[in-house]
Amino acid sequence: MSTLTQPTLDEARIGRPGGASNILAVVRLHLVNRYSVFAVPWLIMAGIFVVNVAIWWIIFASVSSEADRADARDGISYSGALFYIFVYMLVLGIQAVAFTFPFALGFSVTRRDFWLGSALTFIALSAVYSACLTILATIEVATGGWGLGGTMFASYYFGGADASWIERFGLYFATYLFFYFVGAAIATIYQRWRNNGMLVLFGTLGLVLIAGIALVSFTNSWPSVGAWLDSNGPSGVIAWSLVPTVIAAITGYFILRRATPKN
Repeated sequence: MSTLTQPTLDEARIGRPGGASNILAVVRLHLVNRYSVFAVPWLIMAGIFVVNVAIWWIIFASVSSEADRADARDGISYSGALFYIFVYMLVLGIQAVAFTFPFALGFSVTRRDFWLGSALTFIALSAVYSACLTILATIEVATGGWGLGGTMFASYYFGGADASWIERFGLYFATYLFFYFVGAAIATIYQRWRNNGMLVLFGTLGLVLIAGIALVSFTNSWPSVGAWLDSNGPSGVIAWSLVPTVIAAITGYFILRRATPKN
């Protein structure tokens, strides 16, 4: 899942084509470079956390009244500092296909086994990372924002301070899956159609976005959009992200079936 380390045949342990052992072998291929998969995101997250702690300390040290402190806590609850780790998983999803797929095919792994193994890896990593973030969010709430009233892991977008641990875990899990599978689907398009595929993909997305904004604007539907977002809340919006996640997983598989990697 990274360009830093190429797995060896012994590490991959590829078996007969089409077997369950090949699916597990693909999982091992993705996890060969454990430093980039596990260490790098947490090291950078630790740096972001330290910066946030410094900001919280400056904010609460500069205000004296309880009303100002309450306003500050409310503003901090909308922190987006946690989103870095999801963007990093998007990159890992892209690398999973871009760099591991050609190598796996060289050892007779079928495209089906590769995609199933990749999906299993994405699900397992999403569960592990979601569990870790849920624990950190629980500690954050229990300590009153690490003793400074700050919010990073239990932000508004993931249920806020009142969310149950199972709800928070589900929100993290769905978000991780979205970024993993979307990243992998983007990489399959590149494997199949190269630069032309990227131009068509992002050009189409841009046109759809502009057309959607124009449609909502010309029909005066922004109040309805706001009402939908308000009624669903962050939890509902993240739950709806499972739809494009499933679409990305299915389309990525079918595109990969006809992709021919070039080393």
